[in-house]
Amino acid sequence: MLPHSSPQETQNIAERLPLLRRRAQLVKAVRAFFDGRGYLEVETPYLVPTPGEEVHLRCFRSIWEWPDGGQETRFLHTSPEFAMKRLVAAVKQPLYQLARVWRNGEKSNTHVPEFTMLEWYRPQASLFSLMDETEELLRSVLPPFLRVGGRYIDLKAPFERLTMQEAFQHYVGVDLLGTANDVVALAEQAKVSLREKETWEDLFFRLLLEKIEPNIGRDRPTFLTHWPSEQAALAQRDPMDSRVALRFELYAGGLELANAFEELTDAQEQRQRFEEDRHRRLELAPDQDWAIDEAFLRALPVMPPTSGIALGFDRLVMLATGVPRLDEILWLT
Repeated sequence: MLPHSSPQETQNIAERLPLLRRRAQLVKAVRAFFDGRGYLEVETPYLVPTPGEEVHLRCFRSIWEWPDGGQETRFLHTSPEFAMKRLVAAVKQPLYQLARVWRNGEKSNTHVPEFTMLEWYRPQASLFSLMDETEELLRSVLPPFLRVGGRYIDLKAPFERLTMQEAFQHYVGVDLLGTANDVVALAEQAKVSLREKETWEDLFFRLLLEKIEPNIGRDRPTFLTHWPSEQAALAQRDPMDSRVALRFELYAGGLELANAFEELTDAQEQRQRFEEDRHRRLELAPDQDWAIDEAFLRALPVMPPTSGIALGFDRLVMLATGVPRLDEILWLT
């Protein structure tokens, strides 16, 4: 016999019902926004042979049992990105998905191991037009002013657009691109002491977390654009400056909301990046091992020029409701 919900759980859900209703309203509003723009809503598999290639994400592992008794290791995906790009390559039209995703070992006020990701991909869109569309989405589904903590965020004003180089110059006082791969130079310019075995990438993220993120997206949302090419991930390098990638992240109210790329379509370069990421990941976590997604790589050469974005839907709900903890706007935890 299955246990019933505890009285405390029932009371907790009842008390949070206004927040949960707001979440449901946002789901409808997001779908209406994309449906009205000609996007096709899709669903891709959650249990996959390759969950992603992020160096620092840990995955949930499962065993697929075949009817003949055979077995195959599968993983809960960390993002529907690879599958959605295969669909873009096939249908060559704008697509979106509200997908459940999984990232093991994560738990904080703004992180849970299972959450909802809103991803959309638009062929023939530049990174700049994707920023325009993202602004329009937030203005469409959120009120013009949001109260987060003791501050108000103005969504009517143009969102701030700040390159990573500009952000490091303004908030850290360093020439970020001029120190590329020289951790000693970056530390000296930033006037910080290097930690043991700290790499340039490690220090880059430390300075980003400690000195830049707390200062952006406070009064209006901020797009942090043109990341160093070492952080290109699945983005194209900027043809005007190969030191940076056509990538942005969106910040608002102390939350990192979204990560976007003008997508790389060169399968050979993407394979090389995957192999480098795989090597680094296995050095850190030998158990996080899986095959490279060959179906994804085969699709890249026939995918049209595309920009795509992953937006944390639960964090969007946090922003809409002003709550400080993500678990307050989840139906069950």
